[in-house]
Formats: sequence, C-alpha cells, structure tokens
Amino acid sequence: MPETTIIANCRQPAFLPMTKKEMDELGWDRPDILLISGDSYIDHPSFGVPLLGRVLAANGYKVALICQPDWKDAESVKQLGRPKLYAGVSAGALDSMVAHYTAFRKKRSDDAYTPGGKNGARPNRACIVYTNLLKKAFPGLPVILGGIEASLRRISHYDFWTAKLRKSILLDSKADLVVYGMGERAMLEAANRLAEHDDAATLHGIRGTAFMGKAEDRPSTSQIYSLPSHQEMLDNPAQLMDATLMLEEQVHSGNKYAVQPVDSRFVILTPPSEYLNTAELDWLYSLPFKRKAHPVYKERIPAEAMIRFSITSHRGCGGGCSFCSIALHQGRHIRSRSKKSILDEAKKMGKLPFFDGSISDVGGPSANMWMADCTEERGKCKRKSCLVPKVCPKFRFDQRKNLEMLRDVKKLPEIKHVRVASGIRFDLGLQDRKSLSALFGEFVGGQLKVAPEHISPAVLKLMRKPNLPVFEEFLGMFQKESDRFGKEQYVIPYLMSAFPGCTEKDMKTVAHWLADRGWKPQQVQCFIPTPGTVATAMYYSGIDPSGTNIYVARTDAERLRQHGILIPTTGSKPNKKRTGKKNTAKPDKRSSHNTSTKEKYYQKTPKKKGKHRKYKK
Repeated sequence: MPETTIIANCRQPAFLPMTKKEMDELGWDRPDILLISGDSYIDHPSFGVPLLGRVLAANGYKVALICQPDWKDAESVKQLGRPKLYAGVSAGALDSMVAHYTAFRKKRSDDAYTPGGKNGARPNRACIVYTNLLKKAFPGLPVILGGIEASLRRISHYDFWTAKLRKSILLDSKADLVVYGMGERAMLEAANRLAEHDDAATLHGIRGTAFMGKAEDRPSTSQIYSLPSHQEMLDNPAQLMDATLMLEEQVHSGNKYAVQPVDSRFVILTPPSEYLNTAELDWLYSLPFKRKAHPVYKERIPAEAMIRFSITSHRGCGGGCSFCSIALHQGRHIRSRSKKSILDEAKKMGKLPFFDGSISDVGGPSANMWMADCTEERGKCKRKSCLVPKVCPKFRFDQRKNLEMLRDVKKLPEIKHVRVASGIRFDLGLQDRKSLSALFGEFVGGQLKVAPEHISPAVLKLMRKPNLPVFEEFLGMFQKESDRFGKEQYVIPYLMSAFPGCTEKDMKTVAHWLADRGWKPQQVQCFIPTPGTVATAMYYSGIDPSGTNIYVARTDAERLRQHGILIPTTGSKPNKKRTGKKNTAKPDKRSSHNTSTKEKYYQKTPKKKGKHRKYKK
C-alpha cells in the first residue's frame, strides 16, 4: 500500500471553527470533515483532535469541531451542518471510563479537560455514544473512530467496569472504521478516498485501521495474524493473552494484517501506518497552534495550564511495559523531531504574549529517549522491550545529544527555565552517568518523576520493569549529585498495587523497603485493567505470557487490602476537626485517593544534620 504524504501548507483559520458564526466568517456552508471530541478544544499539539484537524486543514480540507456535545440530544451534533466527507470521533486524551472512575470504580469528582474542571461533560463509553448520535443525526454518513479509547478496543477486549469480555468497538458503535495508533496518515487517506469516491467501502484497506468484513474481505496473503475468535476467548480466557501478544507483534513488526472472527463476520486489521519521519514530525509541530483554549470558553480548563508550555520531542517508547498502552498505540520505535524544529517551537513560544519564560517539559513518553533508534530491521526483532531485562545492544541512544538539545533550548534569550517533567527511564539514564548528572543539576526543578512501579523481582518481571538494584543505584546517584549541586530535590516514584501476580506479601516487601528509607508514599496507583494491554490479559486469564498460572487480586476487597498496605487511609474521609481545612486536592489520574495539596506527590525525606538521609542499598 502506498504511503500517504501528510505535508502540505494550505492556509488555516486562527482556530478551527466550533460555531456557525465562525464558519460563516470563513465562507463555509458546511465542513468537509466534522471532528467530535470528549475534551474541550485546546489548540495545542498535545491533543489528538486539534492536531489531526490542523493536519487535515493544511491539506485543504474544511475541518470543524464539536467538543463535548450533549450526548442526550442528536441536535447537538447538527449545529454545523452535515459534513461533506465524514465525521471523526474521539473520546479525548483519556479513555472515558478511566476519566470517570477510580481504580475502585468510584466516580471521580473532576475532569481536567473540561471548563471549570467539572466532571460529567462527556458520557461513559464516549466513542459509542457519539457515534450513535452521528448515525441518528446524519444517516449514511461515514463515521471514523480514533484516539486511545477506540484504538485499544479494536478487537475483543476485557472491560473492567462490567467484568466482561466485550466485542470490538466496531460492533458496539456501528462505526465504519477504527483508526488505531497515531492517525495522521489514515485520517488524511480517508478524506482523500471519500473525496474521490463517495462510498464508505472505499475506506477498507487503509493502513492503521480496522473494519468489519465478510469472509471474502479477508486479505489473500500469508502475512496474517489469525487471532482467536470472540467465542474462543469466552470459552478459554487464555486466548485473550494469545491475541494480545499477537497484536503487540503486529504493531512492532509493521507489515502484517490481523484478522479476528466474530460471530459470522471478521474484524480485519490492516498493517500499522507508516511512522512519520523526522521531516514530517518537524512540519507537524510547526503548524499554527495557538497553545490556548478556543475563545468560546469562559471558564478555565485545568489541562490547558498543565501542557501549555510543553514541547513534544519524540513519539514512541522502547520500554514495552506490560501495563502501558503507549507501545500498542504509538509503537516501540522512537521517532524524533530535529533539534532545529524543537528550538523553533521554543522561539515561537517565547514570543507569545502570555508566555511566562518557563518551559514545563521537553520530552515524550520518556524524556531521555529523544533520538534513540534501533539498528535491527523492523519485523525481525522478537523482544518485548528494548530495555528489559537489560538495554538491548541494538538500541542506539546518545544521552549527550539529549542534554545538548536541552541546553540549547535553555540558551534562547526568551527562555528562563527548562524542565523535564515527563519523567525519564532511569535504567537508560545510568548508561551515561555524566549526562545524567548534568540533567539532575540543570533540568530538574526540585522533583523528578521516575516509575519503578514495584520492588518485588517477580512482579517487576511481569511488569517488564528493571530490577530493584538498578533503581537503587539510580537513587544513590540522584542523592549524591543533588547534594553536590547543593539542590534540595526529590524523586517522585510511581508505585502500583494489586498488579496481576502481586500478592499481599509482595506489597509488604514494598512497604518495608519504603520504611527503611523514610519514605511515606503519597501517590500509589491501584492497577486498572485497561483494554488492550498484556497486564489486562494477565488479569482476565490468570496466567502470565508464558502460560503459567499467577495469583490475581480480583475483588475490590483484595485490591483494597493491597493498596492499604501502602496507603492505610484509602477510602477514609479527611478529619476536618484535626486539620481545620477541607481536603481540596484533586485526585491524579494515576491515583485512586485524595491527598493534601502539599503532599500530593511525595513525602520529604527526613534530614540528618542538614543533609538528606542517605538511601540504603
């Protein structure tokens, strides 16, 4: 299949229109493409819908947005008229179920992607609900699903919130196509095909997509992953593990179809889209994003402040953690922007009238993977992680280049501060201690995010995370170098409870390890089985990827006991009489409990004689 080139430079509106008045001012009677999102419209490249909209607009298409429509009224998606080509749907930056519920299925009180931070502006299972709205409002209009919610539900998947195996979201939603992974090429190719042939069937075969087909629609090639049928997964939960591992291989190899029988039909997944190269990524991030919310909003949107002055340096993550959806969505191969492109974006940011001089983050899924690459030909590598159990010798990286890039950004006259907030892979950082030390001294603003996730060797292996001695070595170096630089800095460790294969004994091991270091964790995530991941397949099937039986904490009581070993106050209410104040902190999306604002992320390590308490090895 030929590759779709995305680079074009048609004139774009200041903001993609959200109202009929804006369309009238642009001289449009109706849009070519209507994009529906469960998030508010923040015109920033960190958000999928605005980014895709800008790509399509640059290629000459009239793109309009409807964000957080009233899902109880089909009229809410009619206000801009019937689109000429298709409607695209995304639940938003987060899976709508994760956005709404904690790890213990309790309703969240906030939503960072909504004006005023209020919950309730999007429905549960937003992709399904929005598609039904569109099908009712515009009969016969092709509807294309994308984003993290749809992408990870492209085949049969376990649904934690109903404790059931659900069929592909294609069947639940009746959408014409699911775009999985990063969607620039697929969404543009869909527009090009429909502009030439007004028939939804023309969408079949686009790379990086899934569609429902009949027996005769299956590809006539031997390059196919034959996935277990939905019924086979129901009959034997271990089949979900087989299917999940096959999908991992399909995304990583990049050249095969995957087919899953469902009843009398088939879910057909084309090979993944070709990755955007450096020139395309540079062009993408040069598009005229306003880096702020659309002026239609009158209330502050919390997510806007969080990402406004951040810069994405690359896509993909070589870690391959079994609980993470990044590798399944973005891929394990790293694709990086050029240093010039990053510097140009920082310069543009520096000229914004509302810029405060500080860049909050320069990074990606892991900040220190910028410019990393694999020397192995794509499709031949059989590893599940580029970094575990040890960094692969074919995984090329140069931490000095990353450090030099950050320093060059910081040298710009418009920039006062540069921070790395997206976290780093500590096992990768330790490969170049000199560069890591400089990172501690120059680009850590008091707090550094790292994700050991656990301490137990058996659990770490299931997570595909580095062993404990690697993390302890990193902590010792962080302590030593922070002292040498004369900086009071803290590690923010992400930890997880109730992971498949984790027992209460394993959680007590974590608690003892933390106690030995004087740490009182304030951010612990109880494992949430999100669709599509290997960890979720472990949770559902009760086996590890090798087929060995493992213990799984399934009931809320079991999960709460494990979580309570690290967070004894889980589920308790703040003591207003003792504190005199109401606990107003909002729960982090990784966390299932509230903390005080001061201690939201970490507990300070006790000092001894003016210095930090040393980490024990």
